[in-house]
Amino acid sequence: MKFTSKLIVAAILITQAGWSQGFLRPNEWKKYRWEIYGSIGSSFFIGDLGGRDVAGTLLGPADLDILMTRSSESIGGRLKLARTVNVSVKMAHLCLRGDDAETKEPVRNNRNLNFKSNVFEFTGRLEAGIASRKRGANKYGIKRNYGKFRRITNELYGFVGIGAFYFRTQGRTPENNWIQLYRLHTEGQGLPGGPKQYSRVSWCIPIGGFYRLVYNKVWTFGAEFNYRKIFTDYIDDVSGRYYDPKALDAAYGPLSSFMADPNKGLIPGATSPAADATPAQRGNNRMDSYFTVEFTLGYVFKQKRKSARLRSKF
Repeated sequence: MKFTSKLIVAAILITQAGWSQGFLRPNEWKKYRWEIYGSIGSSFFIGDLGGRDVAGTLLGPADLDILMTRSSESIGGRLKLARTVNVSVKMAHLCLRGDDAETKEPVRNNRNLNFKSNVFEFTGRLEAGIASRKRGANKYGIKRNYGKFRRITNELYGFVGIGAFYFRTQGRTPENNWIQLYRLHTEGQGLPGGPKQYSRVSWCIPIGGFYRLVYNKVWTFGAEFNYRKIFTDYIDDVSGRYYDPKALDAAYGPLSSFMADPNKGLIPGATSPAADATPAQRGNNRMDSYFTVEFTLGYVFKQKRKSARLRSKF
């Protein structure tokens, strides 16, 4: 019976230790407030170009084309405000891609537009979550005797923030060369009746969550999902309607008119104006969006103790 009792007690202690924060003193977390981390993973685009074999982009994430997955990398810093409340800043670089040729949906496949874009992003966010930890003081020396088990913390956080990003969008020519689309004004930006030129800098709102495992209070390993609500529809250089190709030729050159409408001709008149001279729709004017799934590695800096000053009794 005594042996069985000892096994049960040991099992309970090990289980609790495996899920313990290790911050047994009320303010011990304040010694571990600053963290730097890096992330690497995949980026996904949701917008006008490419998509699954269905019409339109109103399906949102359901229209995602997995084959257009590209890479993302980021570095960041985190400050703990409370036990499970943080602020974080992050710099990221990611690639986005879309190609009508990859979808079997007839209208979009015939449209035959494509793009790739490098996105450089800076965001700040507020994080709040839960963490597995043991509360209360250690009165019986358990920490001293079983400290070797108390090394792993499990944390789950949600976050929201604000940020800005810069994007550079390119299109592929029939010769398989990539060229900058911004300078080609493919929807008649700046011409009579056309939209104004879009900005390559825009705002975003990152929304998501992450799980992380903290080892020995200083090493962190995790996985993060980060969706961005953005405020531009031109990451893929497509938003509104087709512009008169002759006017594009005269103003910006033949490459502009070609990149604006490289359709395959499989649907006659698909990109031509309607009978009332209304230009054909080129894109959906809903805002684009993108998200990333990343794995993270971080290091938490332990605050050094301040040396106590000896006070003279005299």
